[in-house]
Amino acid sequence: MVIENRRLAFICYQPISIWPLVTFRVVFGLMMLVSTVRFLWLGWVEDHYLSTQVQFKYYGFEWVQTLPSFWLYTLHYLMLAAAMGILLGAFYRLSAVVFFLTFTYVQLIDLTYYLNHYYFVSWVALLLIFVPAHAQASVDTWRGRVEVCEQVPAWSINIIKFQIAVVYIYAGLAKINYDWLVLALPLKIWLPAADKIPILGPLFKMPIMPYLFSWAGMLYDTFIVFFLMYRPTRIVAYGAVLAFHIVVGILFQIGVFPLVMIGATLIFFSDEWHLRLWTRLRVLSSQSPIHHSSFITARAAPSSFNTIYLSIYLIFQLLFPWRYLLYDGNVFWTEEGYRFSWRVMLMEKAGTATFYVKDRQTGREGVVNNGDFLNTHQEKQMAMQPDMILQYAHFLKEYYQKKGVHSPAVRAEVYVTLNARPSRLLIDPAVDLTQIQDSWQPKKWIRQYDDF
Repeated sequence: MVIENRRLAFICYQPISIWPLVTFRVVFGLMMLVSTVRFLWLGWVEDHYLSTQVQFKYYGFEWVQTLPSFWLYTLHYLMLAAAMGILLGAFYRLSAVVFFLTFTYVQLIDLTYYLNHYYFVSWVALLLIFVPAHAQASVDTWRGRVEVCEQVPAWSINIIKFQIAVVYIYAGLAKINYDWLVLALPLKIWLPAADKIPILGPLFKMPIMPYLFSWAGMLYDTFIVFFLMYRPTRIVAYGAVLAFHIVVGILFQIGVFPLVMIGATLIFFSDEWHLRLWTRLRVLSSQSPIHHSSFITARAAPSSFNTIYLSIYLIFQLLFPWRYLLYDGNVFWTEEGYRFSWRVMLMEKAGTATFYVKDRQTGREGVVNNGDFLNTHQEKQMAMQPDMILQYAHFLKEYYQKKGVHSPAVRAEVYVTLNARPSRLLIDPAVDLTQIQDSWQPKKWIRQYDDF
């Protein structure tokens, strides 16, 4: 046991070069700055949060409410300033805390806008609070607020590598399923629809391409981190990173996330590579070259507290994505345990949901026009995800109760198609959804899809 503890301490606390961490800080800060500017420029603050009547909540975070317009815009500008602070290493700790809180709050406002890469950004922002990424090439060191360090404890870089590895490997493992590898779905649906893209478009119409892309995507996600960690294959692997994320970005228009991963994976390059990069940048900016003689290490003495914190983080990241195994049925159909498990773009799913509100006193029943309450994106997401269907039913109960309907009962006919299969009823259309409360328990009111 003593030997194991010493080995763990060595892995976590051995001093290593700070420069991969500095590169990561600058790239992450820049990407978050661009992303926030883009969000404001496109008017998404108004479209996503201020012009809707309903916000769908994450289970356990129902208390998160939308701020008034002035304060919500103020919060986004604060997020913008925090991203700039991370980029420049200015008031770094404060900037990292502010960015984590503001970004995560915005993501918690409405569940329909959940994306895996937003989830990833929140975790990385949390990690940056605790690592000394500002101890070089930062405004804080320039102003003398932070001691310049050449080395940091190994955990401060390895924890970020670990988080990136979890994203990729779990995304790859999730692709090892019948639809993805044998039927080439949903790429068999998506690729032919992209035939207008220059150069690549005609290739996407070839029948073999969905199978090649499916297998290549699974192999890439599962193994790319290992090739990035191995020096002899690193350059070729990074070429694959560039090719993969550029093609994904062209095909699916998912914002700056491909750029985030292209930049983030640079952390796997050697200490010497990052040192050469920053030496050249300093020469180009006419600053003094980096001196190699000083090896001051950022303080991070081994402690039981640090070890426990790191252990909890690692265990959570490794185990939480597997919670779907606690539920019966196919996770793609029921979506119980689907989120927060790094299942990235694995299915083509669409639904139509018709809600009926019944006055229990008179027995009269009417059909709800979902467009009166939801925007197009919300309606699309709600119509295929059971927990959102349940939330919406409870919203309708409260709304119509205020309109004078006596003890409203709400049921829904929801037809969903998964990977181009014939649509099926997702839930029992006779169930009064207002009598069901959401929980971590299995949702017995979801109908099983017999084909799986």
